[in-house]
This record gives sequence, C-alpha cells and structure tokens, in this order.
Amino acid sequence: MLLVRGSAGGTNLTGTLYERGESPPSFKGAPDGDAPYVWVCDAFYEVESGGQSTTIGGRDLNVAFESPMPHGFETRERAIEAAEEHVRTQFARVGVDKEAVEVEVTKTEAETH
Repeated sequence: MLLVRGSAGGTNLTGTLYERGESPPSFKGAPDGDAPYVWVCDAFYEVESGGQSTTIGGRDLNVAFESPMPHGFETRERAIEAAEEHVRTQFARVGVDKEAVEVEVTKTEAETH
C-alpha cells in the first residue's frame, strides 16, 4: 500500500494506492477487484457557505468534500501519476498553484482485518 500525500498552503491531503495483491476497501462505486492498482482519495472544493472552515495558504475558506472516487489502474506507474495529479488538482480547486504542491509517496503495510 502506498500513501500519496500532497502538502501546500499549510495543509495536507493523503490518499491510498492499493497495490497488486492487496484488497482495497469495497463500497458502492468501488472499481472491479481485478484492477491491479486502486487509488482512493477524497476530493474537495470551495463553497460559499456550509462545508468545513479551514485556512489554506493564509486564506480562510469553506470546503466541501465529495465521496472518495476509487479508480483502478493497470500499471503502478500510471496509478502513481494519476494519484499525484489528483492531489495537485484538489489544491488547485481551492486556489493553490499546482506547482506549489509537494507530493510524497511512501510505502506502508496494508492493514489486516
């Protein structure tokens, strides 16, 4: 299991990339279990009212979260590339320059249930 973390504007967003042989979570909308690599991460966007108050890049704003959108990929490289792009895109949705997002990929052991 890989954790892909984006950091910018004083906050972080981390998603999980399940690798070949690991069991990603199963829930409505989850990709076919046959996908060798499955990326799961929240998505967020700015809203004028409601949502969760936060400060990103010195700016106070409200953000709303979408349900995690799992995506299946055939190769590890493509999965990591898509995960990094997803994280950068979430920050861009709230006004942070994609280039300002630092992305870190770390390997961790999958939890057993």
